[in-house]
Parts: sequence; C-alpha cells; structure tokens
Amino acid sequence: MLFNLLRVKQYYKNLLVFLPLIFAGLLLNVNSIFLTILAFISLCLISSTNYILNDIIDKEKDKIHPEKSNRPIASELISVNKASIIAFILAILSLTIAIVISTEFFIIILILFFLTQLYSLYFKNEIFLDLIFISTNFILRAIAGAYILNVRISPWLILCTFFLSLFLVVGKRKSEIYLLKNKSSQHKPVLALYSKEIINTLLIMSTISLLLSYSLYSFLSIYPHLIYTLPISLYVILRYFYLIETNSTIARNPEYFYQDKRLCLGILFWMLIILFIMYF
Repeated sequence: MLFNLLRVKQYYKNLLVFLPLIFAGLLLNVNSIFLTILAFISLCLISSTNYILNDIIDKEKDKIHPEKSNRPIASELISVNKASIIAFILAILSLTIAIVISTEFFIIILILFFLTQLYSLYFKNEIFLDLIFISTNFILRAIAGAYILNVRISPWLILCTFFLSLFLVVGKRKSEIYLLKNKSSQHKPVLALYSKEIINTLLIMSTISLLLSYSLYSFLSIYPHLIYTLPISLYVILRYFYLIETNSTIARNPEYFYQDKRLCLGILFWMLIILFIMYF
C-alpha cells in the first residue's frame, strides 16, 4: 500500500538525472556516481511528495477513473491526514539531502516542487500548458544532474529531454481519452479540450521533433559514431508510437515498458551501443 502511495514505479522519470553522468564521460568516476545516486534519491523523495499531494487534490476525480480509483487515497485505504504527514516527512528528507549536495541542486528541487504544485492546482486544466509544465519538469531532472557534477548543460540535453517528455505525455493523454471516452472530462477537464485532430497532430509533432533532435545531436556531438544508433532509436520510438496507437496500457503507464519485449530489447540494445561508442 505504501509502495503504491509513493508511486515507486514512477521513479523511472528521475533516471534522467543520470544522463549528464553518462554523456559527460563520468560513468567510471566513483565520486560522480555517488553524487548522482544521492540526487536520484532526493528527486524520488520529492516526487513522492508531489504524487501524494496531487492524489489528495484529485481524490474525488480519481474515484471515477477505472485505474486510478485503486490508489490508496482515492480508495480511502490511507487517510488524507496520514498521507499529508508522510508527504511532509519525505519533503524534509529530500530537501536535507539536496542542501548537502549543493545549493544549486537544492534550488532545483524547490523549483520542481513548486512547479508541480502549480500544475496540480491550476495548469493541468489549461490546454497545451499542461503538456509544457510536465515536459519542463523532465528538463529540471536532467539539468539537475549537470549542476551537481559541475558540467556544461548541453542544449541537446534540454531539447532531447523536452521532446521525449512531450512525446510520452501526449501519448498518455491520447490513451486516457480513449480509455475514459465520455467520462474523460469528469476526470480531467483539460481532456475535453483535446480533440482527436489536435491530439493526433501533437503526437506526430512530438514524434518528429524527438527524432530530429536526437538525430542532430548524434550528428553534431563529440561522439560522431552515435549516428550509427539512429536505426535502433527510430525503431524504439516508432514501437512506442505503435503502442500508443493500439491503446496499450504502456501508453498510460510508461513504467510498464518491460511488458513489451520488443520495446524492452530495443531500449537495452540502444543503451548498450551508446555505452560502447562512448566508453570503449
């Protein structure tokens, strides 16, 4: 129950903090690895804080969702008061770790927290801004890794992370609309504003933007051999696009990517090739 309250399965988003470690060539540096792991823990704790607060805010709306109605707060397995105390403790732990790492990282954690609350309270009901806010939070996770390691923040890190997030969240929106149908606006009012034409256009735009940004990075980076990863990256992105279009559960819950063997093997092969090119 606590596992579901903290939404541990959503921690995959915080793996973005490891990108600067990998692409700055510091994957074999023990001190850099230790700092990044600490940052990952801090991000996971503040993420759980945000998830709990969001579940408290959306308690009644989640009750009409066929999947989210099983969440501890919506199903009333955990009281709002108890959940609030847990959220407060997690926030204190996260901020304590963050300030130990660096002042800059501490500020990023605070920004991530307040942006998420702004999203939960208001911007999640604003068409397009809901997508932009979520994607911005992904960027914060990625650049946090650069700040703690004191390495240059590449514009490609920002672009690729932003369009990856946009691709995932648009796919999630489309899947939610398909699942909830006429009840979608009751769960999230903003879903009523996304017509079929708009959501399909956004999905195509985000897919092309993600492919283009990664392709340009591969071609222009200090690792020119990354250009050879384009076929496998294209396959992974198109495979996920297919899962979105076929209304797979994975589109609504990307953390279940391992359930699709082709997608899982594609990602694994892609990562292994990148590591081989960069380190060997």
